[in-house]
Amino acid sequence: MFKKMFYLSGILLFAAILLLNGCGQQPRLTFMVGGAPNELAFFESLLASFTAETGVEVTLIRQSTDSTQRKQGILLALRGQRPDPDVMLLDVAWIGQMAASKWLEPLDSYEIRRQDFFTSIIELADTYENQLIGLPLYIDGGLLYYRRDLLDKHGYQNPPQTWGELRQMAEQILPAEREQNPNFWGHVWQGAQYEGLICNALEFFTSAGGGFFVGTATPVIDQPANIKALRYMSELIHKQPISPPNTFTDMKEEEVRMNFHNGNALFERNWPYAWGLHNAADSPVRGKVGIAPLPGFTPGKGASTLGGWHIVMSRFSDMKPEAAALIKYLTSTTVQKQLSLKLGWNPGRTDVYDDADVLAANPALKDLRQVFNNAVPRPIIPYYSNVSQILQKHISATLANRATPEESLKNAQNEVLELMKSYGIK
Repeated sequence: MFKKMFYLSGILLFAAILLLNGCGQQPRLTFMVGGAPNELAFFESLLASFTAETGVEVTLIRQSTDSTQRKQGILLALRGQRPDPDVMLLDVAWIGQMAASKWLEPLDSYEIRRQDFFTSIIELADTYENQLIGLPLYIDGGLLYYRRDLLDKHGYQNPPQTWGELRQMAEQILPAEREQNPNFWGHVWQGAQYEGLICNALEFFTSAGGGFFVGTATPVIDQPANIKALRYMSELIHKQPISPPNTFTDMKEEEVRMNFHNGNALFERNWPYAWGLHNAADSPVRGKVGIAPLPGFTPGKGASTLGGWHIVMSRFSDMKPEAAALIKYLTSTTVQKQLSLKLGWNPGRTDVYDDADVLAANPALKDLRQVFNNAVPRPIIPYYSNVSQILQKHISATLANRATPEESLKNAQNEVLELMKSYGIK
């Protein structure tokens, strides 16, 4: 029943898109975006300002907050090669599929300055076959939250730079803190079997010198660096455990955040959204929290999985010059500053991280800039969602103590190779 309703909701959205540029009507620029009501209302105000400056009318095509439904609506429009939406926001993990399908308009000819954005993000996430096909509107990345007060209390001046240091700190501090709080843990992170697990695994693997793919066609899942990292992940739960036993069954973003938020953890891996919540007026850990780049297996080798939303133009747009103007407007310094101040979004432009007003409202941005410089995207390949499902299954098997790291990653490597054959890649 749910699948039927989901399918029908996609069809209704597609029908609404068709009506926007019906027979005999003047083309109208369209922008598809989802989010919370306050976010959509703010985009309405931005589009009104764009219209006032340019005279170009823009229709906002509203999507839900659910990312799966958002992707479905976008796929329906692009597969149908409809002229609307002209401009849309894509989760960074979707870019490979959309670009490989030749559905996105290259942006190089529209006088867009790549150098205004994070270089590594443009090169690794927004470039496909040497063409610029998107820009980061909102950046996300994994980072380390830590209890500043507890590190100070136990004689540590700085957060850990390596995973070994993190474990050492946690093993020392845990016994003392558990005398007052039996529910206290050393490190909480997203280990449940879902996409968040792959984001965490990518960070562990990359920081060990590994990763999932070399380029876009060579899987290297069972390499020694990844085996080392996966063994470490498992040991956090099972060997002198500093992570809770339900890490691989229950721990997603909010479960992790609430554990740390309630004073039950020393370290937390999460996205930047948790910063404001940890420092809210009613937060038990307000004023006690620090943030830092995630550790590496050696100093300076930490990695952060890139998340966030990227703005793109449909190749089937019938208003490409106007669409390019809207993209440049929404990624301008002025608008990126507004998105940061009004919505708390992390800008895609680097110059906003030096803005005094933005830093006064969100001092954490000065630390996030370093995190985003080290951001690593998930593989930009059209079949990424299938690869993710394979990795989730096998990495989870090791975290649940059902398979060794070697077995899990060898099985994942073989399944990904078989998957690639089905796509005609040998």
